[in-house]
Amino acid sequence: MTDQTFSNPAAVPSPPLGQIVLAVSSDGMGRGDDELGRLLLRNHLHVLTEVHPKPDVLIFYNGGVKLAAEGSPALEDLRLLVDQGVQVLLCGTCIGHFELQDKVAVGEVSNMYAITETMLQADKVVNL
Repeated sequence: MTDQTFSNPAAVPSPPLGQIVLAVSSDGMGRGDDELGRLLLRNHLHVLTEVHPKPDVLIFYNGGVKLAAEGSPALEDLRLLVDQGVQVLLCGTCIGHFELQDKVAVGEVSNMYAITETMLQADKVVNL
């Protein structure tokens, strides 16, 4: 006699998903060709608007904050993600470093305490 729970993985219910945080440290994805990296990250953000589950929080720091500034090709998708309930946190130190204080178009300017706490409380952090 076989145990149905082990012989039929489809019969095992999936555990509920916990909080998912995506951390974006650059305006591109991966290493190699910078133009390709920017295209890949823009595509990834667009795909996030269409898939489930969605991340609970997107954190942008270092060069990643540029994606939330005026003129960014990712703004439409980031705004849609916010409308879909995704929280967008931006590193305030990074915003200041890149002199983007008056150009933030989406998201909440935050600080490293809130960013660190968000990452530590998440069930999963994905670094892009």
